[in-house]
Amino acid sequence: MNISAKLEQIEVMRIKLAVLKREHRDLDEAIHALQDRGSSDMLTIKRLKKQKLALKDQIRQLEDRILPDIIA
Repeated sequence: MNISAKLEQIEVMRIKLAVLKREHRDLDEAIHALQDRGSSDMLTIKRLKKQKLALKDQIRQLEDRILPDIIA
């Protein structure tokens, strides 16, 4: 893989990372809004939290691919 293709791949991963982080924030805001309302459905909140955790895992995987830990 040449350097140009590698840089493009990294840029695509960064864009995807930004999208995932925004989705994670949106879910967090939705969860807080439902909880603040008081009469919220606990099953819905549980599902949203599960989605949020899945997004967090995807975010960490992408971050690791973009900036791998290198032990010197």
